[in-house]
Amino acid sequence: MKIIRASRRSLGMNYAIREVTTPAAEAAKTGMKMYNLNIGDPNKWDFETPEYFKQTLREAVDRVDNGYGDSQGEMSLRQAIVERENEKHGVSISTSDVYITSGVSECINIMMGTFLEPGDEVLVPGPGYPSYMQYINFYEGRTVPYRQIEDEDWRPDVDMIRKRITNRTKALILINPNNPTGAVYSEKAIKEFGDIAAEFNIPLISDEIYDKIVFNGEFYSASRLKSDVPRIILNGFSKVNLMPGWRMGYCYFMDDSGLMDEIRVGMMKQFRARICPNVPCQAAAQASLQGPQDYILDMNRKLKDREYFTYKRLNEIDGITTRHAKGALYMFPHIDLKGTPWKTDKEFVFDLIKEEGVVFVHGSGFCEEFGQDHFRTILLAPIETLDAAYDKLESFIKRRTN
Repeated sequence: MKIIRASRRSLGMNYAIREVTTPAAEAAKTGMKMYNLNIGDPNKWDFETPEYFKQTLREAVDRVDNGYGDSQGEMSLRQAIVERENEKHGVSISTSDVYITSGVSECINIMMGTFLEPGDEVLVPGPGYPSYMQYINFYEGRTVPYRQIEDEDWRPDVDMIRKRITNRTKALILINPNNPTGAVYSEKAIKEFGDIAAEFNIPLISDEIYDKIVFNGEFYSASRLKSDVPRIILNGFSKVNLMPGWRMGYCYFMDDSGLMDEIRVGMMKQFRARICPNVPCQAAAQASLQGPQDYILDMNRKLKDREYFTYKRLNEIDGITTRHAKGALYMFPHIDLKGTPWKTDKEFVFDLIKEEGVVFVHGSGFCEEFGQDHFRTILLAPIETLDAAYDKLESFIKRRTN
């Protein structure tokens, strides 16, 4: 019997955040109560998409012709993004600089498909959001992680970034606020990124999807850097705007030098090939930028309380230490595996799922070099849910290490 083989590119994909859903599904079949603390989806918990977004979508379905839209994105949404970015960060861009995508994930895919030839390199934060690594590898590039220093609130190791730049480096990526650590980079750190990008004439790609989810400190956008820094800023509506299933994102270029003119052409060719983003959902995304924003304050208040509880509770468990999260939806605790039955953080996480129904994501899934001996938890669940899950975590460690 003939078998059609899948490409090695596709078989090499391994998205850790959803990889853990396989053992979780098996555990759930046994009737075990599950604590799914693995996915950063606010709407799975007590966060609700504002009604005026939903009403706008209903009206848009009835009002628009539901035909194909602009391949770059609807002009009205791009204009709203231009205005919103100016309001947030004082940045001056035009609608021609803005591209609407089906979530930030599509933007990552299209960017990496445009930037990379086999063997090209991209510097990414370690640990960092795994979609970057997956698509770099898919297009046969090379992921080059740079360390975030845990003992210094996950400060990026600027010296390491400089040392790891080569003549094959095509881009430098930062994620701020950071997934999975919850770090919020200082203005000084962001300016150091900009200095490196300008010095080495490489684009800075700044993923800022959590830009208004900051509950400790202040957010400084890479869009505020000097004009000699070639940049692509990524953002979206899944997190801040509580629209994860709507799959709306965007990016915009800031490049006075013309360094990325051909990148823009290559990306636009792919945007045309995908036809267009979801047209009615773009109307709702526009409404989310132009309507009341008080729900964001409410979200941050909840997350700050849950962050404090998570920090305090996890540090009470023998073998676990964690730093405060200052933004985003996550915390990235360290687990001391010395003298335990587990050789890797993945073994630890998978056993915890099977025995207790508590679902985290193994730290090595965010970076093999700098994520090991960690796991990622979320700050989204109510405190009573977090408390029950962490009680199970503590009893699991005690039972298996005594």
